[in-house]
Amino acid sequence: MQYIEVEKKYALPDPAALKTKLEELGAKPAEPTRQIDAYYNAPHRDFLAPEAISEWLRIRTEERGSSVNFKVWHPIDSITKTHADEYETRIEDPEAIRRMFQALGFTPLVTVDKTREEWRLADVEVVFDHVEHAGDFVEFEFKGEADNVADATTRLQDFIKSLGVELGDTVNRGYPHIILGRDH
Repeated sequence: MQYIEVEKKYALPDPAALKTKLEELGAKPAEPTRQIDAYYNAPHRDFLAPEAISEWLRIRTEERGSSVNFKVWHPIDSITKTHADEYETRIEDPEAIRRMFQALGFTPLVTVDKTREEWRLADVEVVFDHVEHAGDFVEFEFKGEADNVADATTRLQDFIKSLGVELGDTVNRGYPHIILGRDH
């Protein structure tokens, strides 16, 4: 399922129990990294105009490299999104991309500053995020082969349930939504 992202996000008041369970299952964390995600609005359509935001354009900078990313969340007109078309690629010069966006009329929307710790177990990536001005979260993203979005979603939900760890509330919005004060 290249270019499709299936993930579940939860508020995480206390990550210790989940980290302990992941360690018991043999997962190891990567070194934490600080990510600065700059989100942009398009000149040809306002990403913030719909009741439920369905598109994000982002430049991510971090110590291990930079990337540009565009996501389209589905279903487009639904408040609760199930998956996203995701197009991301590494870039050598994030400042050049910022200037390109500016020259093309893209405008900055919001910046998300977070510390991320990634864990991998089987077909699932588990990331712990501390987001400035928003709090602590855990994201589970399906990274394996699946027949379709429904199959990937079921397998991801089964994995989360199998952990037997109490998680916080489900979060059905991105970090930019939270910082912008948007419910969806």
